[in-house]
Amino acid sequence: MIIGVPAEIKNNEYRIGLTPGAAADYVAHGHSVLIEKDAGLGSSFPNEQYVAAGCTIVDTASEVFERADMIIKVKEPQANEIEMLREGQILYTYLHLAPDRPQTEGLIKSGAVCIAYETVELPDGSLPLLAPMSEVAGRMATQVGAHFLEKPCGGRGVLMGGVPGVAPANVIVLGGGVVGTSAAYIAKGMGANVTIMDINLERLRYLDNVWENKVTTLFSSRGNLLEVLPQADLVIGAIYIPGARAPWLVTRDMLSLMKPGAVAVDVAIDQGGCIETSVPTTHADPTFFVDGILHYGVANMPGAVPNTSTRALNNATLRYGLNIANKGWKQALRDDASLARGANVIEGKVVYECVAKEHNLEYVPLEKVL
Repeated sequence: MIIGVPAEIKNNEYRIGLTPGAAADYVAHGHSVLIEKDAGLGSSFPNEQYVAAGCTIVDTASEVFERADMIIKVKEPQANEIEMLREGQILYTYLHLAPDRPQTEGLIKSGAVCIAYETVELPDGSLPLLAPMSEVAGRMATQVGAHFLEKPCGGRGVLMGGVPGVAPANVIVLGGGVVGTSAAYIAKGMGANVTIMDINLERLRYLDNVWENKVTTLFSSRGNLLEVLPQADLVIGAIYIPGARAPWLVTRDMLSLMKPGAVAVDVAIDQGGCIETSVPTTHADPTFFVDGILHYGVANMPGAVPNTSTRALNNATLRYGLNIANKGWKQALRDDASLARGANVIEGKVVYECVAKEHNLEYVPLEKVL
């Protein structure tokens, strides 16, 4: 199979679909790998490393799309990339289709086989290809929240850990999954007062035991949220429902409860956001104010640390990608129920139920396609 890796073109996106090491694995399995020239520079992987791994460097993205049987990316295809997809071509990347009808319609029209990292799901409900970027985004959420709490950045002027005689910042984390746990871990390490909220009591018990009461666990309800928001300096939204739009936990009217200059970092923005007033932003222009609250809604947070992120992502995606390349997409999906959950749009048919429901489109069970 011919594997194609174009340069990412989303605003300030520096990751790349394959590290040189991962590309070498595809080559070792008998596949050809095409890398767009300089696509790895943003992640500190020069062309020479890909050549040494056995890849072919091509000059343009159009050549990658034209020649490749499978496109491996990081972020969802942009409009001009969707135009280059063809019927039966495999697209293996993050998609986040629930809040993005234009992309969904474009992928349907393309006839491509679209497999989304974020919905590959293990029997225990965990999401192995989303987890590494969730870890990065969660840790970054606290890092950027601390930065934007600084007065020159628009925040309240509060130091996360405080100092002797001065109270630390109050951090509220909405969601106790991978993102939320990672965010709380860093906030705790910075010395903040941390409250993590979730509807899963077993998860809260686990976190309480692991952190030995150093982080407050709180059941996620509207009433409890109304109680804690007035004390919050930083709110981190970390809600994720596989394949579906995130629910709004913090509504517009709740902002009036918060302190002026408090910061809201919505990591769920890829799935529509869990704070009603959030909208997607970019690393070039990451923040905006609504009712005196500083919002951060960058949809590709891990793109700011691309070397770390690309390595972490490839650690997770390589095994599944090799199975697709070695077996072909149909056999790979038949053989692995977890990978099959990653199928979102197949040759013009929406095969992921949450996406179809969100956009009021016909849902076709994957079994009918296979």
